[in-house]
Amino acid sequence: MVIKTEQLAEINQLRLQKNTTLRPVSPELEEVLYQPFEVLDHGFVRVVDYMGNDSSVVQSARVSYGAGTKKVNADMALINYLMAHRHTTPFEMCEIKFHIKLPIFVARQWIRHRTASVNEYSARYSIMEDEFYIPKGQHLSSQSKINHQGRDETKILNESEQKKVLEILKKDSATAYKNYLEMINQSENGEVLDSNKEGLARELARMNLPLNCYTQWYWKIDLHNLLHFLNLRADSHAQYEIRVYAEIMLDIVKKWVPQTYQAFIKNNKTGKNFSGPALEIIKKMLKGEKISQENSGLSTREWGELMQNLDIKQ
Repeated sequence: MVIKTEQLAEINQLRLQKNTTLRPVSPELEEVLYQPFEVLDHGFVRVVDYMGNDSSVVQSARVSYGAGTKKVNADMALINYLMAHRHTTPFEMCEIKFHIKLPIFVARQWIRHRTASVNEYSARYSIMEDEFYIPKGQHLSSQSKINHQGRDETKILNESEQKKVLEILKKDSATAYKNYLEMINQSENGEVLDSNKEGLARELARMNLPLNCYTQWYWKIDLHNLLHFLNLRADSHAQYEIRVYAEIMLDIVKKWVPQTYQAFIKNNKTGKNFSGPALEIIKKMLKGEKISQENSGLSTREWGELMQNLDIKQ
């Protein structure tokens, strides 16, 4: 369990409280509010607050006084239209706040999405915990020769290589944390090592910790920008370690705004956008013309992606 006993007690206490409100709520999301969903070996995702639901999207689109039209089909059709035609403002009227625990190297990739409000655990103020991400063997792959910023998930290291990598990661993590504690003059159980020494400031000692050390943050974002994040990160091309977080968050979106979720899956996750040249190639194919990569005007990668999207084996 990645949540400590005292933290679970606090979460359970929050889940016992009952509040009444006139605001629009999402019953399914209320069922999992505050509840942690475990990710990787020490991480989690949990919703701590939210504002709005599907009716809020409809209400803002129509600038009405009520909660949508109260006709499910009409509301669903409007949400689908907004999503399909990229009318994004109504989706910005809903917001959600997550509490996320994740490895630092994932956080540094995640923070590239600069459309959220973020408050991260401070290693200047608090002492970092002895928690480091150690991947499972099946997620240790070699560098992709096509995607220069990622791994080739089809080329998993052999057992001997896996064992060596895991030994290095575990050893380096343990050594780095031991040295971190020594620099701040503290033992593993929180006691002072040497009463005659001050110890190095936490803000300096932290620089020795590796990127697989876990951090935590509160991450608040509107629905439109959350869906953009999920469209990129809950994708097969995304790095595994951030993708597993995004997949859990996508399931949370399904609980929160089910109609918006359906429109998102229909128009974004299972739908595809084609470039002008790619669309021209599709038109020619429909007319029976034979097109190859060489005469298509597309790069090898663009051609490969088009064939993959059209489910055409080369």
